[in-house]
Amino acid sequence: MSTSRGSSGWFGRRRRQSEADAAAVPVTAVLKPVQPVPNGVDENIPAGIRLAGAWAWRLLVIAAAVAVVLFVIVQLRFIVIPLLVAVLVSALLVPLVGFLTRHRWPKGIAVAVALVGTLAVIAGLVTLAVTQIAAGSVGLSARFAASYASLKDALATSPLQVSNAEINAYLGQAVDALQADSQIFITGALSVGSSVGHLLAGVLLALFSLLFILIDGASIWNWIVKIFPRRARPAIAGAGAAGWTTLGNFARVQILVATIDAVGIGAGAAILGVPMAIPIGVLVFLGSFVPIVGAVATGAVAVVIALIFNDWFVALLMLGVVLLVQQIEGHVLQPLIMGTAVKVHPLGVVLVVAAGALLAGIPGALFAVPVAAVLNVMISYIHSGAWRGDVPPVGAVSGSVLWQTVPQRPGFRQARTPDAAEARYVSESRP
Repeated sequence: MSTSRGSSGWFGRRRRQSEADAAAVPVTAVLKPVQPVPNGVDENIPAGIRLAGAWAWRLLVIAAAVAVVLFVIVQLRFIVIPLLVAVLVSALLVPLVGFLTRHRWPKGIAVAVALVGTLAVIAGLVTLAVTQIAAGSVGLSARFAASYASLKDALATSPLQVSNAEINAYLGQAVDALQADSQIFITGALSVGSSVGHLLAGVLLALFSLLFILIDGASIWNWIVKIFPRRARPAIAGAGAAGWTTLGNFARVQILVATIDAVGIGAGAAILGVPMAIPIGVLVFLGSFVPIVGAVATGAVAVVIALIFNDWFVALLMLGVVLLVQQIEGHVLQPLIMGTAVKVHPLGVVLVVAAGALLAGIPGALFAVPVAAVLNVMISYIHSGAWRGDVPPVGAVSGSVLWQTVPQRPGFRQARTPDAAEARYVSESRP
């Protein structure tokens, strides 16, 4: 009786439940952990191939995104290039405007002085170069004829022994080719007219953009930052500040390097008696804003002028001056000054300039280094995580600007009193 009750009562039910649980657990689960069942394909592919494939499709997606961005920039180049010019010039003028406003100048007058002063300097350089070229071009045709006669004599007495008849035949063939392809030059002239219109529109757009950046650049940047999600805003704000500092350093250092190149090559031309030394210096100064290759191309103009107006010996000396200045720039100025300012290796500068020139010509070569330097600093700043937990100083900003939308650090809250205009960050106390 008791046995029957034990088998059908509480103890019996517990025993049957234990037996059912034991039967439900597979033996393999007790002996070894359950292994994932392969899908039949990945088990035959080595781990290195799978890793390479994962990297490959991600890199392809990144390359496609970059290609789309570059395509959009190329299509909007008549807007992007003037805007980049305005940003680059503003990196020089914003500190000047800030200096004047700190010395109790009204903001409008400070902006006007900076903008008009910059235009006056550029106009003065262009006027000086044009007047010097006009003064030095007197008798140019006679000197060119003399240089041409000297070249024919040199070719006739050289081992090539090119006669006057052969030279005239080559010149006739060149003239015939020009006449046969005259349609190309007509189309080119029309495109030049269109380019002049685009140039004037770009200059006006750059001036307007520069004016608004000088007047209200901080509000423009705050508006750009607010486009991003709240959690990304501290990183974007800090990266933008770091990139702006790098851009200003690049602009100031590039002016210093261009000045050294212009003074060196211009002084060398003046010492050697090459005419139009001042226009050569101005041309080298403007060309030096394209790193590495700009001063070389403009220095070649000095060599050609020396060859036309002087002789081949002076031209060789002028070539030596240009190469000497370039060696100083390449081995002293670029590694020590420019490399420190923009934090880009000289080899990287050369490769970036070459890539920019291949993709976008002269504008690409001009903006390649500052864009690469700014992107390098911004990406490094975001990757470093230095922006995490940043709290703005008291009274650093006012109104509805960036830092009032930044997520708070754990353990902190934003408190505002009715009489206070700034944000205070106080620690929360919990009982």
